[in-house]
Amino acid sequence: MKIKISKKEAKESSYWLSHISTNNDDNLEQIKLSLIEDANQLILIFAAILRKLED
Repeated sequence: MKIKISKKEAKESSYWLSHISTNNDDNLEQIKLSLIEDANQLILIFAAILRKLED
């Protein structure tokens, strides 16, 4: 159950990060994109764990 919650939280984090305004600051934009990518990687990891647990 905790993996499902973690996946949901990573998804929500990715969503909110995508809505952050960086005011055209390239450095902040790169950091934001990096964090979104990290969240997306966590989503994939948690999804793989859930698939293995369901088998």
